[in-house]
Amino acid sequence: MPPVRDVMTAFELFQPTTVGDAVALADRHGADAWIMAGGMDTFDWLKDRIRQPRVVVDLSAVDELRGIRDAGGGLEIGAMTTLTDIARHALVRERFGLLAEAAMLVASPQIRNQGTVGGNVSQDARCWYYRAGWPCYRADGNICYADTPTAVNREHAIFDADRCVAVNPSDTAPALIALDAEMVIRNADGERTVPAVDFFVGPGVDIMRLTVLQPGDLLTTIRLPPTWSGKQFFFEKVCDRQVWDFALVNVASAMVTAGTTINDIRLVVNGVSARPYRLTRVEAAVRGRARDEQTAEMAAAMATEGAVPLRHNAYKIPLMQNLVKRAIRGGPEWTS
Repeated sequence: MPPVRDVMTAFELFQPTTVGDAVALADRHGADAWIMAGGMDTFDWLKDRIRQPRVVVDLSAVDELRGIRDAGGGLEIGAMTTLTDIARHALVRERFGLLAEAAMLVASPQIRNQGTVGGNVSQDARCWYYRAGWPCYRADGNICYADTPTAVNREHAIFDADRCVAVNPSDTAPALIALDAEMVIRNADGERTVPAVDFFVGPGVDIMRLTVLQPGDLLTTIRLPPTWSGKQFFFEKVCDRQVWDFALVNVASAMVTAGTTINDIRLVVNGVSARPYRLTRVEAAVRGRARDEQTAEMAAAMATEGAVPLRHNAYKIPLMQNLVKRAIRGGPEWTS
């Protein structure tokens, strides 16, 4: 395994104060630039010398990218807004408690104070073979070291593996997809809006990335429409440690009920695929059904159809089934 050096190589640092300047820098330097949000993921890469950018664009001084604003019953959240601010903000908690709960469960208080929502959804895969610099498919090699007979792969994918079996590590991503969020992206050609469900990509689309962001792109804003404001939410994260850890599996749901009947639902699981895994077939199957144990059992069985576990991660199948059951029938984490 390549050694961990813990010493960063030299780079040119830019600290723009406006979105326009940040976009211009990203455009000018293209693939040579590393866009840094809170820095929580960045410094791991730089200290281990796995990433050696010529330029780092630090967004910490761009005030336009911070803050939470009302938007006709929905919200607009700047990509540089910290996870702590999201977890504590009165409007987020009142309207979109699902996102507040997800943000509160990221890592540790110190990391949430510095880490941003834009960074959390844009972070790269956590596979230790990839992170240690092994020449895997995701690192432009010709093998997936995590998918070999002797691999350590208990945290890897059970769905949609296509050469790479790394998973998406974000806690806020499934919540944003469940809330039908939109991601606003700027580059030198202008601005585009991408539904959160399409913001994340799997290896079959681009094995080198987990999101649609390309060199020159800047995630500026996350928009939450009022559609799911104040609805019934559920978020649960299972990890090895209670703090400072990534999810083995997490689940996010937003639900509309009439009495005990499920009228509408969004159900998203993460930690099982290279992109947050929206359970659209389950959503369709439970609409119009009672929110009860029978429906929960049916949803759980359907949720894991097609799962292909690796040598050490078959436990994710019953774990995911139980999380889906809890999201359907409700539990201690249920809020309205």
